[in-house]
Amino acid sequence: MAENMTQATGADVAAYVAAIEHPVRRADAERLVQIFQQVTGFAPTMWGGSIIGFGRYHYRYASGREGEFLATGFAPRKANQVIYILPGYAEFGPILDRLGKWKKGKSCLYINKLADVDEGGLRELIRAGLDDLATRWEVRPE
Repeated sequence: MAENMTQATGADVAAYVAAIEHPVRRADAERLVQIFQQVTGFAPTMWGGSIIGFGRYHYRYASGREGEFLATGFAPRKANQVIYILPGYAEFGPILDRLGKWKKGKSCLYINKLADVDEGGLRELIRAGLDDLATRWEVRPE
């Protein structure tokens, strides 16, 4: 069966973050690495060319599709930070209500800059998303 095309790589996370041109986006990425590492207890790993992941899980669906994917993480993009903390299973409305300025995708959150969101709320959301994911799949370190 088909696997996820985004795979963990051996790329250097610190070098990737240091190469981010926009100073605010780079500073936000540095802080997000710290936040995710503190909340998850996992070391950062590059996934594909632009996603910084923390932890991983193996999934297998009833359709037979299976693979490995990051448990949580983020991608510093030109327009915003894409935060991968919403596994799509649980409703995190009460936390999101307190979070600040953001937009929601199918399984991610878009923030323009870290200053737009409450860091305590972000930490709570990362933990809640990871805990929810762990009820369905075994989450483990890299």
